[in-house]
Amino acid sequence: MKKKQEKGDFPKVRSWLIDVRTGAGMTQGQAADAAGISQPSYCDIENGKINPKPETAKRIGAALGFSWFLFYEEGTET
Repeated sequence: MKKKQEKGDFPKVRSWLIDVRTGAGMTQGQAADAAGISQPSYCDIENGKINPKPETAKRIGAALGFSWFLFYEEGTET
């Protein structure tokens, strides 16, 4: 049986992603729309609750103008 995740079990917020999004002048909803995903999913990615699949990471990177590899590089989780 899979253990239910507690609030403290999630990685830290992706502050770099927030900085990129706000630097582009976008809300979470606008970034999600541009990437073709739901706002709640985008929020979970930004808050470190879920990791995007490569295809989703590519769409977010394209929408916000950064390399999608940042999602998978060490040191970019916070």
